[in-house]
Amino acid sequence: MERLKRKKILFVITKSNWGGAQRYVYDLATALPKEQFDVSVAFGQPGLLASKLDEAQIATHQVKSFQRDVSIIADVKSFFELLHLFRAQRPNVVHLNSSKASGVGALAARVAGVPRIIFTAHGWPFLERRNFVSRSLIYLFSWLTVLFSHAVIVVSDYDLRIAKRMPFVGNKVVRIYNGISSPMEFGTGDVIRNAFPSGVRIIGTVGELTHNKNQIALIEEAKNNPDMYVAIVGEGEERALLEEKINEYGLEQRVKLFGFIPAREVLRGFDVFALPSLKEGLPYVLLEAKAAGLPIVANRVGGVGEILDAKDMSEFSLEQMVQKTIALYS
Repeated sequence: MERLKRKKILFVITKSNWGGAQRYVYDLATALPKEQFDVSVAFGQPGLLASKLDEAQIATHQVKSFQRDVSIIADVKSFFELLHLFRAQRPNVVHLNSSKASGVGALAARVAGVPRIIFTAHGWPFLERRNFVSRSLIYLFSWLTVLFSHAVIVVSDYDLRIAKRMPFVGNKVVRIYNGISSPMEFGTGDVIRNAFPSGVRIIGTVGELTHNKNQIALIEEAKNNPDMYVAIVGEGEERALLEEKINEYGLEQRVKLFGFIPAREVLRGFDVFALPSLKEGLPYVLLEAKAAGLPIVANRVGGVGEILDAKDMSEFSLEQMVQKTIALYS
């Protein structure tokens, strides 16, 4: 009987690799009080998020037709997979993350009669550099997702201002900052230091290797600056391109790709933290770099400026993020 009293929360996200949206889902799924909430997570192909949820004994569901790229056939299949899942699980709350999963998921949740639909926008996708037609269509689908949701979370005041300008939906949007635990424990960063000559100044960045994260900018800068040493931590679809440029410019000794390593294990190995992103929501790694006391060089996109300018970092706490989100589940 006690289990039946708990509110059922079903998180939905497209990919189960490890990025900001995946960390957000993991943090909420594992931090929600177990005596109050029965939590599960639905995602596409298994990845690090799936493994970490399994270790934390959080129930998971695979939506096999989920894929990031636009595909009408896959999207229709995803809709019916989610509709079946929602009807079978009968969650009190569906909490949608990532634009692809959220668009299809919001419609499926409405059709399934889910009582409460929450959508977290981790940076608006229509702000990416695309042609006018693509951006217009993505804006339309983002607006429909917001329209179908009962409440919408944005992770920065920057994104909140954009949401408030959307027709008929501004009153359902609330800003809740991403949060990290405090105090944080950091590793030595020796894996970074030991890869470079002793005494050099290391500029480091951490993030998924994608066009939006723009790690290529650091490689281009190192090409023109013979004193620049760069550590790029992360994995992703742009790895082959970055390797190609490093080899083409002969930078193998000064620019190194380290693959995926948790940020807190490498930040102490940097002298400067760089965030050259073209688009961001509210990056966790920037919160961690600031907590580590590193000098920061960053593009002021999305909520980046709100972190850089913050004098009181208490608003960016995991506890506040969890409590404010729980309030929206009611």
